[in-house]
Amino acid sequence: MFVKAIKRVSAFTRPIHIITRLYQQSEVLPGAATMFFVNEDGYAVTCKHVAEIIVNATMGITQQNYNQFRGQSHKYLKDTHNTYHIQRLEQQFNLELGTIVNQKVNFINSFSNLSQIDVTYHPKYDLALLHFQSDGPYFYTHYAEFLADKQEYEVGRSLCRLGFPFSEFRNFRYNANIDDIEWTPDAPHITPAFPIDGILTRFIGDETGYPYALEMSTPGLVGQSGGPLFDTHGIIYGMQQSTRHLHLGFDMINQDVWIGTHRAKVSNHPFLHVGVCISAEIIKDFLRQQNVKFYQRRPE
Repeated sequence: MFVKAIKRVSAFTRPIHIITRLYQQSEVLPGAATMFFVNEDGYAVTCKHVAEIIVNATMGITQQNYNQFRGQSHKYLKDTHNTYHIQRLEQQFNLELGTIVNQKVNFINSFSNLSQIDVTYHPKYDLALLHFQSDGPYFYTHYAEFLADKQEYEVGRSLCRLGFPFSEFRNFRYNANIDDIEWTPDAPHITPAFPIDGILTRFIGDETGYPYALEMSTPGLVGQSGGPLFDTHGIIYGMQQSTRHLHLGFDMINQDVWIGTHRAKVSNHPFLHVGVCISAEIIKDFLRQQNVKFYQRRPE
């Protein structure tokens, strides 16, 4: 059903690779997110929470905090009260197990030589506009076409999302010599796009009741945040933002069941996981406010 649409949308949907290191850890954690381009001039949209990672990584905010901590802690390496001083500095710089100390991003197959990124956050919703300025050509071959104004969003319509939920790339490492994480040029970029379809189930309103988002019958997967929601013609209806977990009420507590040849007691608390997608109307209004060109298309 979505074969042609996925090919069309894949032309302007791109992965964002993210690598992260936590305090007192040498293991590098891979992650991914998604963005899609809205015109031929290097403008793309993604979620605000994704854009915040991009800003933090490219500006090195977290890295600067950790570097300051390292610089000050180095003075106490030979101090007999080293443990006390390190604990004091950890509190000063808000560092504990699980705190992010290094984070880097890589934009895959999007442009040849990035010179600048401009990021604009939506003042209310989980939406951000990215403007990539490149010294060379852009590598995406098309751009989004949003559902045209005054078209109806129908409950029950089959729609699909495309993103990059599985972080299978391995071109990174921890460099102990500089106590930092880095990309490596020799490993291939394995980035499979993953589509997931469903039907539009409900509209989600903000605190005023305005329907800013579409609920889908299937979840958006981790890594698909910022990916497009589209119909069988590749027309964009929205952008994947998050997943809601709805308690179904079919709870079982200490239920006797047979598992193979053994009887066991099982408890189960099932939830329905549904996707939340920022409406194309919100995205189009935001692009208009920023004077960014975009394209629209009526359903066929």
